Amino acid sequence: MTKKDQINKPFEAALEELENVVERLESGDLSLEDSLAAFEKGVGLVKYCNQKLTEVEKKVEFLLNDKEGRLQLKTLDMASRGEDEEPEE
Repeated sequence: MTKKDQINKPFEAALEELENVVERLESGDLSLEDSLAAFEKGVGLVKYCNQKLTEVEKKVEFLLNDKEGRLQLKTLDMASRGEDEEPEE
């Protein structure tokens, strides 16, 4: 994946493309050369998706009321939450 391709590619499109690459690799129907090319493309997509997730995690912030009812700005810590948990309100 080139830098030019990455600039305008939505995260969801990159993730879908990565899933397709994985399916192709897992099928076992690719030649060694095609497998290597697909693997390289997959590595680039993984790096891109991780970069996008990191950017979003850094930007996501939410407001909570403190004990006195004042709004308090907090950074969302996705690592400490389970996937099925709902955000606190």
